[in-house]
Amino acid sequence: MLAIHVENLRDLTVIECKGRIVLSDAVFKLRNVVQAQDSPVIALDLSEVKAIGGGGLGMLAYLERWTRENDIQLKLFCPSKPVLEGLAQNRSISNFDIASFHEMMTVMGRSDSRYRAAA
Repeated sequence: MLAIHVENLRDLTVIECKGRIVLSDAVFKLRNVVQAQDSPVIALDLSEVKAIGGGGLGMLAYLERWTRENDIQLKLFCPSKPVLEGLAQNRSISNFDIASFHEMMTVMGRSDSRYRAAA
């Protein structure tokens, strides 16, 4: 099961994912949520993803391409060990912008004054 929480800041959308991205319903849920956003920067917080299957990895690759083609910046924030291992095994990790904690706080600080002090 995949739980998704969306937080929209001025020019940044943070999509927090918790659970497993292994079944097709979770994969398509993620796609639908990402494609529904109207933001120039989307950060996928994958720190709480416990497992990701081939379909989930394929969807991440699709979303990376889709966001690039639509002039949207996609950042993976704190991908969990299973996500990093899956991306590395598929040799697609270099295709993604993986944001550090400091980078995300800087981006969030620019988008919302509540996060400025953390940046």
